[in-house]
Amino acid sequence: MALLETTGLTASYGDFQALFGVDITVGIGETIAIIGANGAGKTTLMRSISGVLANAAGSILYRDEPIGALPAPDILARGIAMVPEGRKLFPSLSVEENLLIGRYGRKVDGPWTLDSIFALFPILKERRHNPSTALSGGQQQMVAIGRALMSNPEVLLCDEISLGLAPVVVRDIYAAFPRIRETGASIVIVEQDIAQALKVADRVYCMMEGRVTLSGAAADLSRDDIHKAYFGTEHHELA
Repeated sequence: MALLETTGLTASYGDFQALFGVDITVGIGETIAIIGANGAGKTTLMRSISGVLANAAGSILYRDEPIGALPAPDILARGIAMVPEGRKLFPSLSVEENLLIGRYGRKVDGPWTLDSIFALFPILKERRHNPSTALSGGQQQMVAIGRALMSNPEVLLCDEISLGLAPVVVRDIYAAFPRIRETGASIVIVEQDIAQALKVADRVYCMMEGRVTLSGAAADLSRDDIHKAYFGTEHHELA
């Protein structure tokens, strides 16, 4: 059963159309990677699913219910949390305070508490009383992920979490994903780092110019398939 799906999803910024009939599905407990170059529409897709951009109600379904027209707080309350591009932490708040904000929109019991976030990212426990601005980029990204997890989401949306970070830091952050998956959460990862995305994903969607140009199981995608999807126009479906 599809936990989350988009059907013919379109999105625009004023007169500029950013998405053209995007269809994706996310199963329960599944990790999906959405890859593509800058301007492919990946972030617009995440903004649409998370309710930052309003869409036609039936273009996004969550547990078979139309949610495309719901505002972001309602989307979060239903169990879809986003780690936004650029982290967007509150600079005046401490690490712990930033994490606790994640509980405000959806207070449900689940595996994620301050203690379990600190177990996932031990450095955050050491820095819990520091202002978020005093952290490195990688540590700030850990706070952003932890803040989203504090709502105990059923779906975790991660938008460009490796952007601007050193490879060793990216590895540390991605090392947390098996633990996140163990809780049963479905994960949608938007990435420009193709190799990293393929390592963690069950299935992959490649986007170009607002359209899905390739979809399939991560294990089945070749470099040639991905290259064509990035730069060509034909849509390939791989079983």
